[in-house]
Formats: sequence, C-alpha cells, structure tokens
Amino acid sequence: MTAAEYFDMSAAPLRIGTVRLKVRDLNAVSSFYQSVLGLSPVATLEDRITLGTGTTPLLELVGDPTLASHDPRQAGLFHTAFLMPTRADLGLWVAHVAGARVPLQGASDHIVSEALYLADPEGNGIEVYADRRVSDWHGASGEIRMSTDPLDLQDLLQSAEGAVWSGFPRTGSVGHVHLQVGDTAQADRFYRDVLGLDVAARYPGASFYGSGGYHHQLAGNVWNSRRAGKRPADMAGLDAVEIIVRDAAEIAAVAARAESAGFANTRNAGGLTLHDPWGTAITLTN
Repeated sequence: MTAAEYFDMSAAPLRIGTVRLKVRDLNAVSSFYQSVLGLSPVATLEDRITLGTGTTPLLELVGDPTLASHDPRQAGLFHTAFLMPTRADLGLWVAHVAGARVPLQGASDHIVSEALYLADPEGNGIEVYADRRVSDWHGASGEIRMSTDPLDLQDLLQSAEGAVWSGFPRTGSVGHVHLQVGDTAQADRFYRDVLGLDVAARYPGASFYGSGGYHHQLAGNVWNSRRAGKRPADMAGLDAVEIIVRDAAEIAAVAARAESAGFANTRNAGGLTLHDPWGTAITLTN
C-alpha cells in the first residue's frame, strides 16, 4: 500500500491544529496524556502546558482548580480524536495501553477508520484511531459510508508485532474533534454555512463535517446534550479549537460569512477567532 492511498490531511483546505482544554488538576491531566497517549511537552507556563509531538503542538491544557467539574450533559467536547499515521501505530498503542491496564470505553470499526475510546481523568473524551484507505470509504454512489461495527482487536494487535512503543508518532495529529451541541441544524448553520465545511455524513442526531473529501475534521451530536445552551464559562472542559486554513484568503471569506450570519468575530495578526453557538472558540490560522 502506498501513502497516496490514504488521505493527505496537509492538503485539506481546513484541518485541526491545537485543541485547548480547561482542567482542574493540571498535573494529573498532563501526566495522563503523556503516559497514556505518549504526548510530550512543547511549551510550559505556570498555569498551562502544551503537549504534542516533536515541536508540533496538539493539545493545550489550562489549569484552574476553581473551575466547576465537567458536566457530560453540557455542550462542549464529545472527544478529541488523535490520528495515528498507520494501522501498525494504532496496534502498537493498543498493546501499550493493554500492558498498562488503561481502561477503555469502547472500540469500533467505522468503515472509514478503526477507533478506540477512553477518557482523561476529568472526563474529557478521547478517540485514538487510524484511517483506512480512501477507496474503502465510499459506497456505490460515491457517498462516504460510516458505521459502528465490532473491532477486530486481535488482528489490529498483530499489525504491530515486533515493534516497541516509544510515544505518540512524530507524524501523528489531531484528526478530528467531535463536539456535543444543542441542536444539529444550528450546528450546520455554523460549521457548514459559516466555516465552509461540507456535511460528509449524517447519523441520527449527528452531523459529520469534512474538508477536502475527508470523512470529518469536525462533528456535532446531541446524544447527551440535546437542547443544551451555551457552556458555562467557569466549567472545565473544551475551551477552543484551532483550525489551520490552507488558503489565507479563506479566512476573510469566513469572516464575511460570520458577520452576515450575526456571529461576532475578531481579526488579529494570527488569524480569526469566532465562537460557535455554544461558546467554543474557533480560531482560524494560516
């Protein structure tokens, strides 16, 4: 199999950069992502730490012990999905967490990918996954097919035989962010109509938003959060998502669409920041 058979995220018009979480216990949560996911510190300040791979930031943790505890019924994060470069990398990670007795919450074959699920010490959802070849994603009419089927863990583990876990792969990334929203139609108006993402697929109660033909860089569901309002500012959980924009001109186009739709936005040297209907900051950078 060649690399060209797999989706090239760097060529997508929009892709996920860094995810920022607000946490109550910075040391405990940071230690978890380092020991379980294999992320390493990229930058450290007194009240925050940025974790990633090499010099690439993927996850920023901002600590504040006065925050209210995570509420799974609120809008916010469903999971941050860490994309492994290869199936063998995913199998190696599975062997790592099995050996460390890390509790998992689920494992699924989604047709487009193979994925495992867990949560950090404060309840923030995590997916760790590897994509299948793009040619495997599509149905007879060209539609992206997604499902939730049992995952063949033994076969996945065999893909990594003979290798040794040495941390999150240098070419790994945050492949997508799945959100909890209060209403999928309202989410469509923001993520599709303002940000310019395509609706790549739908499930009952969920929309999956893709860019450049990907199955999804973002998603929003109401499975736990139907009719939820804006997330309280003093609550732990998701704070911001960075989206890297390939064409700088698109940032101005998003700003114009946001203003037309009534979404406040802030232009700065680093790009554009606006907030979705539930208060999550979305920052577009080039």
